[in-house]
Amino acid sequence: KTLIFKRSLRKTVVKKRRQLRSALKTLAHNHMPMRLQKLREEGEIVGERLGEIRDGSETVEEVLHGQFSANEKPPLTLEEIQDYLTDWIHTLHEVLIDAKHETHFGIWQAYHDLAVKTLYPWDRDYLERMPQRREDGTVFLSIATYRDENCLNTLKWAFQNAKHPEKLFIGLVQQNCEKDCQSGVLEGGGTAPVEPDVDCHKEFCQSEEGKELCKNGHIRALHINEPESLGPYAARFFASKLWYGEQWFMQIDAHMTFAKNWDTISIEMLQKAPSKKPVLSHYPPSHKAPLETMQQKPASRLCGPVFATSDLENQIIRLEGANIYDKKHWATPRFAPFTAAGYFVAHSDFLKEVPFDPFLPWIFMGEEIIMSTRLWTAGYDIFSPSQNVVGHIYVRRHKPKFWESVHRAFTNGVHNPLQMLILNRIKYQLGYPEASKDMLKPKTLLTAVEQYSMGKERPLETYLELVGLDMVKKEVTYTGWCEEGKVPPGLEEFEPLYEGSYN
Repeated sequence: KTLIFKRSLRKTVVKKRRQLRSALKTLAHNHMPMRLQKLREEGEIVGERLGEIRDGSETVEEVLHGQFSANEKPPLTLEEIQDYLTDWIHTLHEVLIDAKHETHFGIWQAYHDLAVKTLYPWDRDYLERMPQRREDGTVFLSIATYRDENCLNTLKWAFQNAKHPEKLFIGLVQQNCEKDCQSGVLEGGGTAPVEPDVDCHKEFCQSEEGKELCKNGHIRALHINEPESLGPYAARFFASKLWYGEQWFMQIDAHMTFAKNWDTISIEMLQKAPSKKPVLSHYPPSHKAPLETMQQKPASRLCGPVFATSDLENQIIRLEGANIYDKKHWATPRFAPFTAAGYFVAHSDFLKEVPFDPFLPWIFMGEEIIMSTRLWTAGYDIFSPSQNVVGHIYVRRHKPKFWESVHRAFTNGVHNPLQMLILNRIKYQLGYPEASKDMLKPKTLLTAVEQYSMGKERPLETYLELVGLDMVKKEVTYTGWCEEGKVPPGLEEFEPLYEGSYN
């Protein structure tokens, strides 16, 4: 009851803040604080120049005139981060209520206009004030859950099977239905009323194994009500902001199993990878896999891209070539071309170098290819793990999916065109000709895109050639090095590490 009261109070506060902001907009210029008067005179109030941003004649960066230069402000506290993001999500919900009957263009515009005035400036400030990365062996585990009955076990098993649970900190974005809940799509195409979802955060913190961990801050959570859900990529954006200086970053889904000592084994594999900036990732085996007996067996590698053919996916790159290519186990992780969202390990420095993009709501496809390209061009080398340490529940029939909540929040069928529209932001970055700047509408799809795009260490063209992708012809060329376990072209200096180990 106390938790429900707090959430209700928070929503009321957010609503009042919106009303106050609306009232402040009516103030005469000479009644504004001096700082705001100066910003207005110099044309640097983003919200007052949305028209220019929308039509592409100005970018957010040009409006801000370098407003987000490095500063000496201390890092935001975790409480400040959680409070801001919670308030922002509630504010967005209020804004989107007014867009309920809009087309997908109108829904995107409503999101964009709030994000560009609020979330984007906050994120640029946050990135300048991130806590310093510690060298203490701590692990931050990012978990995004959407109405997932497996979430509680995932939390329990993560700590139970960690070698150093005292060094494990979880950033949980829990997206649950709290009232008037519906099942996922059942046989025949309908849904049925169901009980509210289990609050895995609350249940874990009340359990014997979770009480002390929660008391000591090992779970940091954002609670998002089902109608406010923005999809898996946006949830991972929010989860990444709950990191607070831990040395290592890991990302998984909320329906996982764990091998014993999965945490230290993951870090050891990452440290064995022959790179100054390694990333470890693949599609884990099924949750039914006997992880404890697979220590000396080869793990799968993610090699094969395809251009999606369904209208829903807008010809975005999908990753389907996950197989066990090696005949025996090798200690040194092999190079791979792609990262997967369900198991991802890296130095936490990447959070500042390759930050998650706040302008990619409501997408389900596309997150893996955009993170793969951004990481590689920023100088990160991708590797597949040499050992399976987590399992994944891949089939959850008749369970709720986030796009169903999008249809309930707006109008039935709107999610598909909405996702296709927003995927153009990713396609622009990847060089699809149909998503070039001259072709794209609305121009707001490219707001601040350079702040969340390719790195400057290596060119995108080299990566696309390396993995065999032709964005113009929509063709995939077999390159062989991933499937055969060899080093990629240009990295022949590492061949001695793999001598005698091919397949």
